[in-house]
Amino acid sequence: MTPAGPSARRAGTCRAPLLLAAGVCLLAGLDAALVLLGLPAPVTGDRLPQVHGMLLVLGFTGTLVALERAVALGGRWPHLAPAALAGGGLLLLTPVDPVVPRLLLVAGTAVLTVLYVRFWQRQPGTALMAQGAGAVSALGAALLWLGGLDVPRLLPWLVGFLVLTIAGERLELARVALHAPRAEPAFLACVGAVVTGVVTTLMWPAPGTLLLGASLLALVAWLVVHDVARRLLRSTGLPRFSAACLLAGYAWLGLAGVLWLLGGPAAGGSRHDAVVHAVVLGFVMSMIMAHAPVILPAVLRRPLPYHPGLVVTAWLLHGSLILRVVVGDLREIRAAWQLGGALDIAAVLLFLLTAATASVTAARGAAAVSTTTPPDPDAAPVPAAPRNDR
Repeated sequence: MTPAGPSARRAGTCRAPLLLAAGVCLLAGLDAALVLLGLPAPVTGDRLPQVHGMLLVLGFTGTLVALERAVALGGRWPHLAPAALAGGGLLLLTPVDPVVPRLLLVAGTAVLTVLYVRFWQRQPGTALMAQGAGAVSALGAALLWLGGLDVPRLLPWLVGFLVLTIAGERLELARVALHAPRAEPAFLACVGAVVTGVVTTLMWPAPGTLLLGASLLALVAWLVVHDVARRLLRSTGLPRFSAACLLAGYAWLGLAGVLWLLGGPAAGGSRHDAVVHAVVLGFVMSMIMAHAPVILPAVLRRPLPYHPGLVVTAWLLHGSLILRVVVGDLREIRAAWQLGGALDIAAVLLFLLTAATASVTAARGAAAVSTTTPPDPDAAPVPAAPRNDR
């Protein structure tokens, strides 16, 4: 593997603070989770539990999505999206007037939406439409939160952002394997149903939630049928690990759809907690685990090779979620809810530690090889890789 050049390393160094800010939002969100679970937490405060959801969805995941999109588009101004989202997330942790971080989150999601407009101008497509709809859903959530709507009422908008963004990414990867002529129109119909359900929940919560639950189940069915994950389960190493994470994530998203379809809206309580963590941890975190070995090298120009320890973190995440959601939330057993929640947090932290260790070890190995291997004067120059504008 050819070592990254100076310009690539500088780009990775410039993006590292944004990734670090996203990591701080994640850690603060996990700390807030301990407070909400009634367990000892490193940092306590009245404000942390109130911003728990926004820290994890917009401060952490939103920054990651915006950073990846900014890297793909290229240039400096696209990085305003992850910068605003990261800054808004960090300011949520300070005593500053809450309006300020909320305005930054609005600005970040607005710039993210503009990024998708620029992508659309270059190459329109169904996958990009889904991701753009996800960005609009994030912008709607940020605007409604700025307007004073509480986070439980915003949950469908946040779920729309997460689900549509990831589903659009999966369609991009699945397109090469699609053979059914009606596959993309069916996907677009699922996206339209999700968007309609999200908007309807604001005006008519009960029918909107039922529609959203049904549309999530339809989207999960499409993903399971057309995603390459099912075929990759027979492989080994990273492909098999990623495929298992993807399919497990789809199962958790399906559970969230079932809970909304059968139970209707839930502004609080154990069923609300079950939906939130089925989506945010079961679906989104599983997708992050599946994509991290590909996304991190593209964003930071740092290697993240597959390591068997990643499998342990995935098993711990999904096993603890079963304990928390299925036993703790749905059967309302407090001890299982607390233990499962604590193990969820441990799984995320273990994943971060394992990924960081594997990345640092691989980078040191690559540096050692580059310093001990003399250059071949007769070797042809390696052409620069084209930028992925997707």
